[in-house]
Amino acid sequence: MRIALINPNSTVSMTAKMAAAARAAAGPGVEIEARTCAGSPPAIQGPEDAEAAVPHLLAEALAAEASGADAVVIGCFDDPGLTDLRAALRIPVLGIGQAGFHAAALMGHRFGVVTTLAGSVPGVAGNIRRYGLADRCSGVRASGVAVLELEDPGSGARARVSAELARALAEDAPGAIVLGCAGMADLAPGLTAEHGVPVIDGVAAATGLAAALVQLRQTGTA
Repeated sequence: MRIALINPNSTVSMTAKMAAAARAAAGPGVEIEARTCAGSPPAIQGPEDAEAAVPHLLAEALAAEASGADAVVIGCFDDPGLTDLRAALRIPVLGIGQAGFHAAALMGHRFGVVTTLAGSVPGVAGNIRRYGLADRCSGVRASGVAVLELEDPGSGARARVSAELARALAEDAPGAIVLGCAGMADLAPGLTAEHGVPVIDGVAAATGLAAALVQLRQTGTA
């Protein structure tokens, strides 16, 4: 089985981080093919960036399908191009935002989201409503961390994400936290241990769900 993990932005270090998280989550016999949209903005931080990235994302997804990929994962928490890619491809397409939300809900949790900047909050909240999960969400909170700060070990980004997560737990009482950026993919294990609640990375969630969907298709049940 081969899953194409596509980073809609052009930051190669973020692609590598996501690929490591996906490979850690993938089961035996699952190959992760990581792709970067070289012509896209360096970060997706709003609808303009997402709109600019979608043509590159679609091209990479079509190329992945043509080369034999069994599923595509969109490695951006806003799930840009999700509807377009599902219409254009014959293989399963998952967004890491939708996957993270559903993973939390399937685990039986009312979940909160900790994302990057305040400008990202309305889009994330809107997606949660569109996916029919608004009643399962305790709130979407901004950590004040820009996407590319997550690529800088000296930025203090992890500490700020952790601090906002602690506030979410104290004030909103969710049973789980979904990390609201692909650039946070490496933080989930440490934050789970630190805070004592499930902290869900959408990259890992989407990888596992994609593999399950491919298996269902291969057995003729989906």
